[in-house]
Amino acid sequence: MSTQIKFGTSGWRAIVADEFTIANIRRATTGIAKYIATQPAPHRVLIGRDPRFLGESFVAEAASMLSANGVTPVIISDPAPTPAIAYAVRQRKASGAINFTASHNPPEYNGIKFSTPDGAPALPEVTGKIEAAIAALGDQVPAASTKQEKYEEIDVKPEYLARLGELIDFPAIKKSGIKVVFDPFWGAARGYSCHILREHGIETATVHDYRDVLFGGHAPEPDDHLLGACKEKMKETGAAIGIATDGDADRFGIVDGDGTFIQPNYIIALLFDYLVETRGWRNGVAKSVATTNLVNALADFHKVKLYETPVGFKYIGELINQDKIAIGGEESAGLTIRGHVPEKDGVLAGLLVTEMMAVRGKSLGVQLKELFAKVGSFYPNRENFRLTPEVKTKFTEKVKSDPHELGGRKVSSVVRTDGLKLLLEDGSWVCYRLSGTEPVVRVYTEARSEDDMEKLSKAAKDWVLA
Repeated sequence: MSTQIKFGTSGWRAIVADEFTIANIRRATTGIAKYIATQPAPHRVLIGRDPRFLGESFVAEAASMLSANGVTPVIISDPAPTPAIAYAVRQRKASGAINFTASHNPPEYNGIKFSTPDGAPALPEVTGKIEAAIAALGDQVPAASTKQEKYEEIDVKPEYLARLGELIDFPAIKKSGIKVVFDPFWGAARGYSCHILREHGIETATVHDYRDVLFGGHAPEPDDHLLGACKEKMKETGAAIGIATDGDADRFGIVDGDGTFIQPNYIIALLFDYLVETRGWRNGVAKSVATTNLVNALADFHKVKLYETPVGFKYIGELINQDKIAIGGEESAGLTIRGHVPEKDGVLAGLLVTEMMAVRGKSLGVQLKELFAKVGSFYPNRENFRLTPEVKTKFTEKVKSDPHELGGRKVSSVVRTDGLKLLLEDGSWVCYRLSGTEPVVRVYTEARSEDDMEKLSKAAKDWVLA
């Protein structure tokens, strides 16, 4: 029985040698090729990868399968960030891109992201067609091309870094004298952020700047508990900021000068405020339903239109393509800005935060306090709760109804953009999203005071189990 290949919020992912096999790569690539054949010519597809185990072999396999199906493969020679691949798709007017990456997932995983000609993550109507084409193969494993072909190879780095040079005020960063530490987490952004910073005369140190297909023995995720080496290097060099990216560099992690990790929710809000202030961009702002309402408050303050999307960056990407927003972000550390790719860009995020610190001449902690003084305080949190089959069944039924209270607090309104979001009278909120792949409910909470964070989180968990 063949594996059912499903593209979720950010592509298809599976464990190598379990479901992520050569046979399934052939099936997935054939499905993509059959979809491409229904689209306007030229049928040219870029193929990229992050530095994971066997990435080079998977790229070669995909190239052979595309060629066998009448699609011209263009190989990206070195590991490349997802946003750099997205930019190359647009610049080269390709039919799309296949990117072998499992992003921030543990090293035993790999995956396929498919981007459409606009450089955006494929929307459900596209992935649905690809999945149908794969399913139509049944248990058949398509044969690869037997011809020994030499495929075109490209380097996406120069044109992508040139674009970042247009988007970021590097002279302002240099003038400030700020020092930076960059942690690529052994991933695809090695040689990107550090290269362009040094090229502009900005003192930059790195950690984890070598290939390790095991990513230090853990997930390549730029989260607080994994940024110890970055913080140590900051202390050693006197750096004012630490910037980090995940395995494929579409997510970011930011460390303030005192070693404090600044969560992505706050970074998105700070950058939104900064872009209004420095670029004068007031065309709109987008955030996923699970992202901080600090963005909502700032949208009201700046009189900017707010778009609240389902979780999944493809929805924000659409708004970028339509030039409806200045910035769009998700609490899971993804963002992009106006005039850039409709894809998460962790490299851009780190550089833009560095520019913001340099221009404002203040630490991120100070800037956040000033933001709270302007529009009020917001304290977001996310937890995953694993459910027994019985509790999951009961909870799945429960979320179909609109509750009127939570932990003794009155629910003022219910939002069903994605999952169940309960807005409470005091301005706090809770959002529940059931995982589609495992018995887990993701619980997002946001309190209006630090003291209330724990109480709200407990009330949210109790409601799951009640």
